[in-house]
Parts: sequence; structure tokens; C-alpha cells
Amino acid sequence: MKHIEKGTFFINSEAETRALGLTLAEAAEPGDIVALIGDLGTGKTALTKYIAEGLGVKEEVISPTFTIVREYRSGRLPLYHFDVYRLSDGMEFLDTGAEDYLEDSGLSVIEWADIVADVLPPDALVVMIEYAEEGKRKVTIL
Repeated sequence: MKHIEKGTFFINSEAETRALGLTLAEAAEPGDIVALIGDLGTGKTALTKYIAEGLGVKEEVISPTFTIVREYRSGRLPLYHFDVYRLSDGMEFLDTGAEDYLEDSGLSVIEWADIVADVLPPDALVVMIEYAEEGKRKVTIL
């Protein structure tokens, strides 16, 4: 994602989360990877839903916690939504066949990406979401 500004900022509302998701979708190019890192409830799945909206995905986007990955092919790019919370490390991630998705021409969005960071390419866009005061979120894009 060449046109995404790196840095730290705060999200103060659902509308701002949506705006970030739409911005990420607009900048997405075939083969891009978005690595989402954050505690439970920080908004990783919500952000992914807004990325999907920005890509024009028609299906309902739900967390793939038990299936590891869900594919959505109705948008301008295929969206591969991973939730690797239940995995122990990057090798286990690759054992699921994830490499095929990561090397494909879709957009891969990986929740809990810190678990598998050792096998992600260095050009993956890292989005860290942290709790801040009173419902706000601190977002750091690397």
C-alpha cells in the first residue's frame, strides 16, 4: 500500500473507523497484506468490514475465528480475511496453506498478525490498534 500515510493518530468514532477502512481499501493493490494487531475488542474485525465495504464486497463479513480464513470475491479485489488467534506461530499459519493466499492477487487482512509476524513479508502494512481514553483508539500504521 504505497499511498497510505504512516504514523500514529486517534480514532474517536465508528465513522472514523469506517473512513480508515475505506482509505485502506482505496489504496489496496493486488497482493497487498494488512497485518492487524490489537487486543480483543479494539476494532480489528470492524476495520476489516469497512475495508471490505470499500472494496465493494457484497457478502456479510464475519470473523473467521474457527476457520482461519474467509474468502470474499465480490469486490474489486478478492479479500482474504484471516483470524490467526488460535494459531501458535507463523509455521502453523503456513501449514494451513496461507502462503497461497498471501502470494495471490487479492488483499489479505490478518487479525492477530503479531502471532505470525515472523512469516509475513517485510512490505506488509502493519496497523496496530490500542485502547485509548473513553472509547477512543490509538492507531499506529507502520
